[in-house]
Amino acid sequence: MSPDTARFALDPDFAVGPVDPRLFGSFVEHLGRCVYTGIHEPGHPAADEDGLRTDVLELVRELGVTAVRYPGGNFVSGHRWEDGVGPVEERPRRLDLAWRSTETNRFGLAEFLAFLRKIGPQAEPMMALNLGTRGVAEALDLLEYANHPAGTALSERRIAHGDKDPFGIRLWCLGNEMDGPWQTGHKTAAEYGRLAAETARAMRQIDPGLELVACGSSSRAMPTFAAWEAAVLTEAYDLVDHISLHAYYEEVDGDRDSFLASAVDMESFIEQVVATCDHIGARLKSEKRITLSFDEWNVWYQRRPNPHPVEDWQEAPRLLEDVYTVTDAVVLGSLLIALLRHADRVAVACLAQLVNVIAPIMTEPGGAAWRQTTFFPFAQASRHGRGTVLDVRVQAPTYATKRFGEVPLLHATAVRNGDGGVTVFAVNRGRSESLPLEVALRGLDLSRIVEHSVLADADPEARNTAADPERVAPRLVEGGTLSDGTLRTVLAPLSWNVIRLA
Repeated sequence: MSPDTARFALDPDFAVGPVDPRLFGSFVEHLGRCVYTGIHEPGHPAADEDGLRTDVLELVRELGVTAVRYPGGNFVSGHRWEDGVGPVEERPRRLDLAWRSTETNRFGLAEFLAFLRKIGPQAEPMMALNLGTRGVAEALDLLEYANHPAGTALSERRIAHGDKDPFGIRLWCLGNEMDGPWQTGHKTAAEYGRLAAETARAMRQIDPGLELVACGSSSRAMPTFAAWEAAVLTEAYDLVDHISLHAYYEEVDGDRDSFLASAVDMESFIEQVVATCDHIGARLKSEKRITLSFDEWNVWYQRRPNPHPVEDWQEAPRLLEDVYTVTDAVVLGSLLIALLRHADRVAVACLAQLVNVIAPIMTEPGGAAWRQTTFFPFAQASRHGRGTVLDVRVQAPTYATKRFGEVPLLHATAVRNGDGGVTVFAVNRGRSESLPLEVALRGLDLSRIVEHSVLADADPEARNTAADPERVAPRLVEGGTLSDGTLRTVLAPLSWNVIRLA
């Protein structure tokens, strides 16, 4: 065996845990063009009777998203849910302080739920509550409006608005990034922990079976990280089910080697939040185990100036419309691997966002919709990453990074699918050299390679655009073997790989 070969073993007796389908969630916020001219554009040639773009719906189904978080994000901390219900022509226009835009409220709660129904039964609402400028009473009002069958003022208002059946929203976020000074209604950990606990307690008086997400740190880099989680969970541990994590990654000052190793940070973030949750649980002598909602994650170039001119209080301005490269797609694939490797504790994850805003799907107003490079790793992971994650302990050559020190060239996980097959997801972080890979298959009845798909390109800056929407796509490669209980193949430089075994 060459010392330059990466290797690991798979054994069904050594598993991380089952994949919750909500690991493949997404996020729709009233930010930029995510909603307006993204998913909703009445008058577009592809718009349906509800003003939803059917070309976008088709791509969303192909992407395979499950839980969809709505309506924010920073937007939610100043949002009045009542503005987005009832007759569209009667809805008020409001200033959105979070993104300094004008919100028309033409698209609201019922329109969002209609959008999810058209995606299909796998799409589940993840409703965020305003705990910035509002509180317990307004949360209870929204819950009653959305979920109570009939016979009360708010449930009858929903029926009068045209929705006889309750919406049945089960998954709720108790605010958004409340540790951030940028957040409208920003709070200290003690203030937010008490408010989250009181809101959760009151909501459970209506429906004890709700799933509730408390706000964790908005970033691992926050000065209050871990202390915030500890304080919030001390107040709310037995009243909530999940705690949130948010993380975005970008290449800084040309340090591509560190950028390619971004998942090192994500995995450490997950493990540190798990440790904090379990410490508080032990301190409280609770039998409950808090799981994680990684409900914002992506590649986001926050340091880049906006190439589009934007004025304050515009409607649906062009904000955060990053155009992604092959390199970005490989990093995003590695972040997906990090989430899967922690499937025992990550119950929900939301790629932020769905359309136009740091998104896998792009549109032009009145024009086409297309897939960004980052679309493909997500769609493949959602399609082939269902089942039980197997424990993968990589042995691989390493490379030096400025941020993380020596990092393995190989980042990988494997999922045993429901049909008994196995899918290996693997990233070669090496920028110039192919990486031989050997996988020992122990106790697995696998006899053939169904396919090996790779996303890579001679140009690491290659991207899909409106002018060239199919420049980048995964391709099938040959040459791998599966014999004597060992998979042998080669991973191209700077590549995302999906290897399906039957």
